[in-house]
Amino acid sequence: METAPSSPATQTQDLKARVQQVLNTIRPALQMDGGDCDLVDVTADGIVHLKLRGACGSCPSSTMTLKMGIEKRLKSSIPEIKSLIAV
Repeated sequence: METAPSSPATQTQDLKARVQQVLNTIRPALQMDGGDCDLVDVTADGIVHLKLRGACGSCPSSTMTLKMGIEKRLKSSIPEIKSLIAV
């Protein structure tokens, strides 16, 4: 018996859950520096919208944290991720 393909909404929810799992592994490092992040959204086309909080939100190095840290980790763990956007 074949299973029906999952809907785009289900696929997006699955992708969002996987992104959250990766962020949970990164979060302790952010918290050690007085910051944190909130997952705002993950689109069906692999764009992650993330909000940095606390010290990370106002840090001059936040762009590096996002692009060279978080985005790189997400892309290596989840091939469907195309980009990370700070909101």
